[in-house]
Amino acid sequence: MTINLIFAAFGGGLLGALIGALPVFIMTGFMVIAGLMVGVGGPDIVGGVAFGPYLGPHIAFAGGVAAAAFAHRKGKLEAGGDILAPMAQFNDASVLLVGGLFGIVGLVINYLYASVLALPTDTVAMTVVTSGVIARLVFGKTGLLGKCEDKTRVFYPTAESLSTLVVIGLGLGLVSSYFAVEYNLVVLGFGLSAASLIFAQMGFPVPGTHHISLIAAVAANASGSLIIGAIFGIIAAVFGDIFDKTFNAYCDSHIDPPAGTIFILTFIILAIF
Repeated sequence: MTINLIFAAFGGGLLGALIGALPVFIMTGFMVIAGLMVGVGGPDIVGGVAFGPYLGPHIAFAGGVAAAAFAHRKGKLEAGGDILAPMAQFNDASVLLVGGLFGIVGLVINYLYASVLALPTDTVAMTVVTSGVIARLVFGKTGLLGKCEDKTRVFYPTAESLSTLVVIGLGLGLVSSYFAVEYNLVVLGFGLSAASLIFAQMGFPVPGTHHISLIAAVAANASGSLIIGAIFGIIAAVFGDIFDKTFNAYCDSHIDPPAGTIFILTFIILAIF
């Protein structure tokens, strides 16, 4: 880790705050696709840009998430978990600075997880969750699991939504696994799913599926089996919904369910295979 990298991470985190957590993550998705198209011999767009200090989710997305939580704490943003809103609209330098600082926090935490502790999981995703937890504990008022005044809260999908999640996990799991096994393109599905969130930013009811695509591809690549990949795709779809209902219901900031799903299931997959 160099001082220049720290400075760059500050800029990446500030960018995430400036344009919003979800918009900058969508850019990550498009950059992954672009990096795969460049291929061998080109610049390291995927590792160096899409997952580096410019657009890395642990830096840019996490910076946007923290800035939103801080803006809500200051009374500027109605919902602290609004990851679609660009913080530039508030014309408040302190909100942008929080994004930049959390960009540095994400860089340091990921370095600790990946290089110092060498944890056998997706440390970028683990850092996104860690950063989200820190932002909630520092800026939020609802606690880690939120505050629910009645007894209607559930932590699992309904029977109707469960069947939908299974179908989504199966379909995306199979196609993402195919490219992981046949062409070793493990992050292709992730990139396409992340880029598809541009439609959610436009207001269409498009769900996040990058955790499904990536986990299925990782499992298929590790096992050499499309079926194993599809099974883990289904598991990822259901687990992501449970994670969301546990950490984002009745809360005033965002802790990313896909990131939580990715790092936990990646650890399990690597432990098995």
